[in-house]
Amino acid sequence: MTLTRISYPSPNYSSRGGAAVRLIVLHTAEGSRTIESLGSFFGNSSSQVSSHAGADDKVNTVGIYVQRANKAWTAANYNPVAIQIELCAFAAWSEAEWNQHPNMLDNCAKWIAEEAAAFGIPIVKLNASQAQGTGRGVCQHRDLGAGGGGHTDCGNGFPIDKVLQMAGGTAPPPTPTPTPPPAGKAPPFPYPAGHYLGRPSSDPYCHSGFYGGVDTTNVQTWQAQMKARGWSIGVDGKYGDESYNICRQFQSEKSLSVDGLCGAQTWAASWNAPVT
Repeated sequence: MTLTRISYPSPNYSSRGGAAVRLIVLHTAEGSRTIESLGSFFGNSSSQVSSHAGADDKVNTVGIYVQRANKAWTAANYNPVAIQIELCAFAAWSEAEWNQHPNMLDNCAKWIAEEAAAFGIPIVKLNASQAQGTGRGVCQHRDLGAGGGGHTDCGNGFPIDKVLQMAGGTAPPPTPTPTPPPAGKAPPFPYPAGHYLGRPSSDPYCHSGFYGGVDTTNVQTWQAQMKARGWSIGVDGKYGDESYNICRQFQSEKSLSVDGLCGAQTWAASWNAPVT
C-alpha cells in the first residue's frame, strides 16, 4: 500500500549541487513524538535543521518536510548524497520498546521501499565503512561518524534488519559462530597495544563489533571462548552490556584490573587462565 504523505514544508533546505543520492539514512528525532510537532520544529527557519520525512505511530502515514530533489540539513557532510527520515523515537530505546511501535516501523519500511525505488538504491544495510565510503544502501545516522555530525542514532536497540526485511530487502546471512581455540592456546590479540573490545564508544581504540567487519568476528571469537568456558553469554559479535558485565566478573575472578574492557591481558586470560 502506498504511503500517505502529508506535507509540512520546511524552509531549511538547499540544492544538492548535482550530487547523486546513494544513502537512505535513518534518524531518531530525540524529542518530537508526532510528525506534526516535528513539522513545527523543522518549519522554523531559526532551527536551521530539517529532514526529508518523519514517521510516528500513525497507520501508513509519513510527514514530508523537504522534497527529494533538495538537500535536507541533518547529517552534515553527507546531506548532499542522502535521503533522510526522522523516527519520532529515541536512540536509547531497547529493541523491546521499538517493537511496541509496529506502525512506526512499518511506516519506516514502506518509506525506505519507496525511496529506494525512486533513486535506484538497493535495500541493503551498510556498515560504517561502506556508508562513509562510496556504498549505496541504507544506514543509521551513527554509521556516518564524525562527518555526519558524530551522532549515535538510531541506537543499539533499533531493529534495522527487521525493518529492511519489511522493506523488501535481503535478510542478512547468519554469521557463523567461530570455534574457539582450545584452552591454553590463546590466539594473538587482534589489535595494537592499547586497543580493546568494549561497548560502542567514540574512542578510536574501542572495537565494539556493532558496525560489522573484522571487529564483529573478533568479538564473536572472544564471546565463543567465554561461552566455552561456561559463561552464559550470547555469541552475536556485539560487545554490549552482557559482554561488559561478564568481562568484569571474569576480570574480578582472575584478579585482573576490573574495567569491563577486553584488552590484550584479558583476551589472553580468556584462554590461558584455568577454568574455576
